Amino acid sequence: MRTRDVAGTPVGAVGLGCMGMSWAYAESECDDDTSIALIHEALDLGVTFLDTAQPYGDGHNESLLGRALAGRRDEAFIATKTGLVVDDVSTLGVSRRDTPEHVKASAEDSLRRLGTDVIDLY
Repeated sequence: MRTRDVAGTPVGAVGLGCMGMSWAYAESECDDDTSIALIHEALDLGVTFLDTAQPYGDGHNESLLGRALAGRRDEAFIATKTGLVVDDVSTLGVSRRDTPEHVKASAEDSLRRLGTDVIDLY
């Protein structure tokens, strides 16, 4: 797999956006076991860039990715983000919250959900 340099780290040129595994597209059809198997297959194929965010399923997506990466964290480059807060999961309603206090608390929550001590791209 081709790579791209992100801040001195080689990262697969093809990434996996994980949002649809938890949010926005037919959530009733989401299946954690299938999603974890997909993440594992992507890693096996050399996909190292994995994208998630706190609003995706109100934290569920980060937790899902954390479970998928248990024992394989060193194979992945994790990108997550903040600044949006889920107001209503059923309608996908979000609002902006970008205060320094929120960003710090959100980063700490993301680290916990992802089961890691490093977020590669925030």
